Amino acid sequence: MEVKILKECGYEEAIYGLSLSYNVTDLKKMREVADNLAHKEGGHNKFLESIILWIEIDAPRYWWSQFDTYRIGVTKQSESTMHTLMKREIGYNDFEDLLAISTIDTLNLLIRHKEFEMAKAHLPESFLQKRLICTNYKTLRGIIFQRHTHKLKQWHYFIKEIYEQVICKQFLPTEILEKL
Repeated sequence: MEVKILKECGYEEAIYGLSLSYNVTDLKKMREVADNLAHKEGGHNKFLESIILWIEIDAPRYWWSQFDTYRIGVTKQSESTMHTLMKREIGYNDFEDLLAISTIDTLNLLIRHKEFEMAKAHLPESFLQKRLICTNYKTLRGIIFQRHTHKLKQWHYFIKEIYEQVICKQFLPTEILEKL
């Protein structure tokens, strides 16, 4: 699994929007207010919706089936299995976990014979798929709260990578990072 934040923006705009509620023009003061409000739910941290991230994630299909739970505040674009599976033979690096050589041989035989439906039907859930995710800090906070104790190791890895790469770490629940 690989997680890479490609771009993060909207911080200044989010702080400006927050300042409108307070009728304050001092952005330095508003940064302090933002730090205090970021961890309060119930609409107090809605400014976090204005800080946008684009994240490239290469993860196994079984992880994506869980990530697909998140539909609000998330847009996704992905490699199409239909367009990528048949382009080349596959190997061990195309999967999250090691597979039996017979599985890879079977898939490659189907690919060589242009048997797309059969290849897709036999494709293991550990097959890696790359997606570009566009989300925001508020949604990301929710994902972190919901998945930090999940059984799948990929969720812990995802959360750790997000913490390492985000610009505004103070807006995420830091107590969770300490538990991972």
